[in-house]
Amino acid sequence: MVANKHQSSSLSEDDIELFREAARGASRIKQDKLPPEPPKIAELRKRRQLSNRPSAQQIADASRSASHYFSDDFEAHFAEGPIRFAAEGESAYLVKQLRRGDYTPELLLDLHGMTLATARQELAALLLACEREHIDCCCIMHGHGSGKLKQQLPHWLVQHPHVRAFHQAPLEWGGAASLLVLLNVAS
Repeated sequence: MVANKHQSSSLSEDDIELFREAARGASRIKQDKLPPEPPKIAELRKRRQLSNRPSAQQIADASRSASHYFSDDFEAHFAEGPIRFAAEGESAYLVKQLRRGDYTPELLLDLHGMTLATARQELAALLLACEREHIDCCCIMHGHGSGKLKQQLPHWLVQHPHVRAFHQAPLEWGGAASLLVLLNVAS
């Protein structure tokens, strides 16, 4: 607050004169506001991704059409022991890494209590979401139950073109009641 000549000041005349001497030669600031910093590239990408997100209806339609990958009649051959698979051209070391838990799933799908038809649609939606969000590892929990989902799930996964490998999950992700799946989600 600037003191008026008519208002009493607690500063002495000497203090005021010292201030005037120190401020002599100074000029007024033309603008005291800084323009905002431009948003960072990562923030711009995130905003663009959020604005390009499909609606719930578009996702549902796409998952229904993506389920055409899965035939109930196809049966792959798996070796004895824990269920495991590596796509043609992929290293068997990927399967070992999945077994050891070197990959952490970013998305989880719980199929407990679902029918085969519903589970197939949910699986297609999961794989589509992984592709859209560039997620390369997911966990699918099929449970023990009657064993139908546990038996059918690997046969469906083998048919999908983006599945690189899968293995029975380590105990921390469900053990024998779930699968860790590694996907090829090219940017």
